[in-house]
Amino acid sequence: MYSHQRSSELNSRLHFVVQSSRLPPTDSTNYTIIAQDLEQVRDAENSPEVSMEPFLQACSRMDLVGGMSVYSRVGYDRKHMRLLYMNRQALSVWITMGMRPRVVGTQHRPPHTAVLIFGIAFD
Repeated sequence: MYSHQRSSELNSRLHFVVQSSRLPPTDSTNYTIIAQDLEQVRDAENSPEVSMEPFLQACSRMDLVGGMSVYSRVGYDRKHMRLLYMNRQALSVWITMGMRPRVVGTQHRPPHTAVLIFGIAFD
């Protein structure tokens, strides 16, 4: 998916986005909630556990995984089939990957029903 883009271009874009994600948060929420509909869920590239690692490898930035935290849980209807809970750094990488997240909310921590699918658990 990312082989057509040069690694140096990706790396410079990613560096800028990650630096901005390390700015102090503007509120007390740590996780952005992203809803994915049925069509998005059917495409494996919309799964962070499938697409984030290859992207970070293409950018030679696997070191970022330690600061990323992505949780998932089953949604409640066709428009909200899967809910992703991404911390700021993970969301920044997701957007840099060209994904267009549909943000439906924010919260301090993911719910107990969500499962860690990429990165490290919150502390």
